[in-house]
Amino acid sequence: MSEFTGDSPHRVAVLARPGLIPFELATAHRVFGRARGAAGTPLYEVRTCARVPGGVRTDADFDITVEHGPELLAEADTVVIPATHEPDRAETCGQLDPWLAEAFARIRPHARLASVCTGAFVLAAAGLLDGAAATTHWMAAERFRALYPAVHLDPDVLYTDNGRVLTSAGDASGIDLCLHMIRCDHGTAIANEVARAIVMPPHREGGQAQFIRRPAPDPQRSSTVAARSWALRNLNRPLSLRELADREAMSVRTFTRRFREEVGLSPTRWLLTQRLDRARALLEETDLAVDRIAAESGFGTAASLRQHLHASLGVSPSAYRATFREPAL
Repeated sequence: MSEFTGDSPHRVAVLARPGLIPFELATAHRVFGRARGAAGTPLYEVRTCARVPGGVRTDADFDITVEHGPELLAEADTVVIPATHEPDRAETCGQLDPWLAEAFARIRPHARLASVCTGAFVLAAAGLLDGAAATTHWMAAERFRALYPAVHLDPDVLYTDNGRVLTSAGDASGIDLCLHMIRCDHGTAIANEVARAIVMPPHREGGQAQFIRRPAPDPQRSSTVAARSWALRNLNRPLSLRELADREAMSVRTFTRRFREEVGLSPTRWLLTQRLDRARALLEETDLAVDRIAAESGFGTAASLRQHLHASLGVSPSAYRATFREPAL
């Protein structure tokens, strides 16, 4: 299992700030709360804390009551920072409010931290994203860059993972991030079960670039859906941009541009992601040899699979299989 997984349920603390978005607050509870081990036991324990116990304003026409104060952060294995519609110093001048600085001082050094939407401003103000990749809602990207130039902001992706610190884009991408953390902690099978339970794709394609407002496209023009469907059926073979573009009767240049507009990734990066997903599923769910898995997922050779899996996850195929073929606790 990952370094964030132990024998007892993984403790998740969600930090509620005034003006919080109820959807984002509920995301961690709903997604992590659905994760179960082989015996049906919960894999995560999710609790909410605030500056002080009591009522917390939301951006809706109701408030919530939180039972725990920031002392809960000292017990957490993962801390989730949702967004708020009441900008604080992290979003206006690049500093933590004093109470937030005190709260963050309680977090254990090896705890995992994750933000949803503009919660990334808080992680950046705490100095946890300097020199690292991060994302936030695309509408806040320009303001984020101005306040935190030391952070490598990528407003096109749904989430980023730096190991201990993770960020996600808009509201719904918090679900993607929680599923990703479950996948890293307990494997694809459990993450897929959670995704099915909440009626969510286990892994959404692309990033938030596809949601940025642009001039309405010509309704008569072709999309890249057919090429993507064909590619997924043929991941076991080499696939060139020329072949994919031919599927849509486009030039490579036009296909690449439209693919990025629709998916939020380049065709090459998207293909690599799909191949890695296929390889991980085969490692978890079958006893196929690594050479065969490399061929089935389109990496060609075991050496190529090892290289890409290590670059993506930091582990070898055999180590990944040994981790996620173990019975869930």
